[in-house]
Amino acid sequence: MKLLVCIIEDFYADYVEKDLREKGYRMTELSSSGGFLKKGSTTFLFGVHETDVDQLQQSLKNACLEVEKRKQRKESKTHRYTSFLVPAANATPLLLQDQT
Repeated sequence: MKLLVCIIEDFYADYVEKDLREKGYRMTELSSSGGFLKKGSTTFLFGVHETDVDQLQQSLKNACLEVEKRKQRKESKTHRYTSFLVPAANATPLLLQDQT
């Protein structure tokens, strides 16, 4: 299991979320700001099997290209999103301890 952390420009975020949900991907969306990619970004967290990583990354790219085609983006940007792939095999859920 892998965790894909995707920090995407707000220009793309709504369509990417809709498109990937329709394709069956489950994600958590976080509003993000700060020094890394500045304001105007949304962070998505995807839990994905290793065999599906390439397909998810291709779906992200295709969704962004579709947005650009539909909205005809005029300004030139150096990136659409930045993503990090993190192994999640050892992830442990936080369990509440019995208080009795």
